[in-house]
Amino acid sequence: MSKIPVIAATLATLLISTVGAHAAPWCAHYGGRGATNCGFYSFAQCMAAISGNGGFCSRNQLENPGRGRDGRRRDD
Repeated sequence: MSKIPVIAATLATLLISTVGAHAAPWCAHYGGRGATNCGFYSFAQCMAAISGNGGFCSRNQLENPGRGRDGRRRDD
């Protein structure tokens, strides 16, 4: 019986922690290794990450272009 509250608290914490999750708009594709990192919020951040490593930056295909960072719909 004492495991139920612990499991419930763990599940609640996991659900709350993903509420604000969203995809970053830029991905770095590192040359030679085939590795990809889609954790960049600006093109400059992405370019700095591949500087000296080789590779290229591209828009994240998983980002929702119809939503802003705050989750509201953009009208541009």
